[in-house]
Amino acid sequence: MIYDFIIIGGGASGMMASISLKEMGKTVCILEKNEKLGKKLFITGKGRCNLTNFSDVKSHIENIVTNSKFMLSSLSRFTPNQTIEFFNLIGLKTKVERGNRVFPTSDKSSDVIKVLSNKINSLNVDVKLNTEVISVKKDNNIFNILCKNDIKYTSYNVVVATGGISYPLTGSTGFGYEIAKSFGINVTNLKPALVPIILKDDVKSLQGIVLKNVKVNCEKYNSEIGEILFTDKGVSGPLILSLSSRLNKLENLQGKILSIDLKPGLNIQMLENKFERELKSVEFKNKYISNYLKTLMPTNFVKFFMKKLELNDTTSKLLNKSDIEKIFKGLKSLNLVIDKLDNISNGIITSGGVDCKEIYPKNMESKKVEGLYFIGEVIDVDALTGGFNLQIAWSTAKSIS
Repeated sequence: MIYDFIIIGGGASGMMASISLKEMGKTVCILEKNEKLGKKLFITGKGRCNLTNFSDVKSHIENIVTNSKFMLSSLSRFTPNQTIEFFNLIGLKTKVERGNRVFPTSDKSSDVIKVLSNKINSLNVDVKLNTEVISVKKDNNIFNILCKNDIKYTSYNVVVATGGISYPLTGSTGFGYEIAKSFGINVTNLKPALVPIILKDDVKSLQGIVLKNVKVNCEKYNSEIGEILFTDKGVSGPLILSLSSRLNKLENLQGKILSIDLKPGLNIQMLENKFERELKSVEFKNKYISNYLKTLMPTNFVKFFMKKLELNDTTSKLLNKSDIEKIFKGLKSLNLVIDKLDNISNGIITSGGVDCKEIYPKNMESKKVEGLYFIGEVIDVDALTGGFNLQIAWSTAKSIS
């Protein structure tokens, strides 16, 4: 049998593409190397699956870090609102949380996979699990797909939905890039995105500590107010992950300063007034400064903070002007030294991929090879956290025509 479309990869974009194409009346087959569909989708959003962001196309474009203009066409054709409507119609109840993040009401990513799989089954899409593609070739107008165990499939069109190279345990090996290269299609440099930052500072003792309501900045990049999480080697958390997707554009990150504003709601003058008022209070008048700092940051963070600023733990009475200024400066700009971004295998997504200049933005078809399409994470488009990356998957998948 020669299929109208063979989709290589049964993740988010692959499943959506199969539904869309089948509803157009096409014969469709998904080739998935794993034992089940949606393996990476299962772990997204810490297992809750942040489907999309309940905001307009303009907001989505603003949150796309790489090749945002390329996405304008597909996002306009299948908007975030249409994504929510689609999932509601196939049986998934959704809710909107902080930052306009959209989740299944059940908080289970497995429910997202379930409704997609049910829809695929109801449409009689052919799904071949445990089927690893080895090569894709085109002879005349027919694509020949060779799989392991010498299994062969043929189709008039091929959709590459293989993902990037982050989270390799989910089957993301970068094979889609090899397919592109085999047809002479350019693949841009691959970098980690939405990934923890490794520090030169020794922060092992801080592992697990969360700093809430802070801001971070590095070079020209500033964050919103949010939280960061310390790991044994560096920092992670929402603010850091988003920042990493901007920092990966820098030529040399080693030695750059990551600055944390622990009190973004207070300026220096306000901090001075706060100190003047509270340090002279009955509660702290004769106590060590470390006890006072515990009211401003997590208890387990105080020791690191004082060591970083070279502060001696003395009573508030004995604090000199220089020490007070150090505290002010440290609260507004605690500087940590960056070593590098964490390994790409630990990134939530991959930055880089099939060159957008070689793909038609309206339908995701290769400009060089008729009938060859690239969708989802395999293309050189990535966004910040908040559901924007999954929306890229849905929209690019729905654009195929």
